[in-house]
Amino acid sequence: MQQYWVVGGEYTDTRFHNTVGRDEKWIGPFDSYDAAMAEWSKHAWQSVDDCHTRYRIESIDKDAPPPCTD
Repeated sequence: MQQYWVVGGEYTDTRFHNTVGRDEKWIGPFDSYDAAMAEWSKHAWQSVDDCHTRYRIESIDKDAPPPCTD
């Protein structure tokens, strides 16, 4: 079963590698992409004028094995 998360927050620069003061926020899970998109839209529009804040949608399949990190 596919689940969706809204991930992001405030970053130190526009490369979006390091967050300011804490880890990225993971909001969810959502059972549909549309529900995640609605939440993403809310957070994206709240921070539209801040170039160091970014949110994205991540998907995770709970029934699939985790990806290989070797």
